[in-house]
This record gives sequence, structure tokens and C-alpha cells, in this order.
Amino acid sequence: MSETPVDAKQIDSSKRTWIITSACAGAVGGIATAIPFVSTFQPSERAKAAGAAVEVDIADIKPGEKKTVEWRGKPVWIVRRTPEQVAALSKVSSQLADPKSERKPGELTPEYARNEARSIKPEFFVAVGICSHLGCSPSDKFQAGAQPSLPDDWTGGFLCPCHGSTFDMAGRVFKNKPAPDNLEVPPHMYLSDSKLLIGEDKKA
Repeated sequence: MSETPVDAKQIDSSKRTWIITSACAGAVGGIATAIPFVSTFQPSERAKAAGAAVEVDIADIKPGEKKTVEWRGKPVWIVRRTPEQVAALSKVSSQLADPKSERKPGELTPEYARNEARSIKPEFFVAVGICSHLGCSPSDKFQAGAQPSLPDDWTGGFLCPCHGSTFDMAGRVFKNKPAPDNLEVPPHMYLSDSKLLIGEDKKA
């Protein structure tokens, strides 16, 4: 009875190919399983819309500038006011409809922002950029002085292009305007000098 010898090198080559193929398939499967698992650590779009907090780097905002981010589907402004803009807040109190933010404080102004600057830090103003009249987004009118649709003694602030409501640099509405309330100040807190968290204020 004759036996046909088997080449040992051929066996090793086949085993090696099978092992490599299995390892690659296992790696691909592992990655495919890990990706959705890791992604669960990130807030979903639904969670963001429901109010997940948004972290913002404010280090690049220069005095007199504004950065806009989205929170709960709304535009949120972070304005870095100049010393002159902060000083001007006290000059317009008599012209404002709600200078002390006493209307709807639970909805519009957190306790830590119920001050003249409506902020934790006078330099920075954080507000939802939606007019309290019919939901338009006011335009920046930071430059002081007479301008179209603004009074001659304008000290800087915001103008709603839809119906002419005006707000000072703390988002406080002027008297005799269509907007009934000040701009909303959302919950927020500072994580550091350069990081702002919008949507949470547990440490405030």
C-alpha cells in the first residue's frame, strides 16, 4: 500500500493563511462593535435638542465681540463687553421697562444674573438671542451714538429688525417697545477662565 507524502510547508502555509484571515475578521468585528459602544458616550442629537449642556471656549472672544453657539435649538450669544459698555449700563436704567429683571425671573433670569450686568462676570454677557416679542433674532448695535432706527443717545445694545424693539448691552428691553420682556439668560457657569458651560449652573 503506497502513501502519498504530504508537504509540511504546504500545511504550514494553509494554517498561516487561515489564522491571519480569522484574526483580521475578529479585529474588524471588534472595531465594528466598539464604535457604536464608544459613540454612546457622546450626547445624541435628541439629547442636545432636549437641553444637553454645551461647552464653549471663550478665550478667543475679544472685547466688543460676540460668539454665537446653539443650545436647545436656540442661538445663544456670548458677548465680551468693553469697560465702556459695562459702565454705560447704569446710564440707561430709567429708560428700561424692567431694569432689575423682576419680570418672570424664574424663566428669564437666574438668581446669579439678577444684577445690573445680568451676568456672573460683568465682562461677559450670556443670552438667548431671541426677541421676547415674536421670536425674531435681534441685530448687534454695539456702536454708541446716533444711527438709523436708534436714538441719538444710544449707548450700545441690540435692535430687533422685525418690529423695532431695542435692548441694552445686558439684554434689557427699553420702554414702549413691542417686546414685553428682557432677553433670556440661560443657565450657565464657568469651568475656567476660558471655558463656559451653557445649560448647567450647579456650581453657580
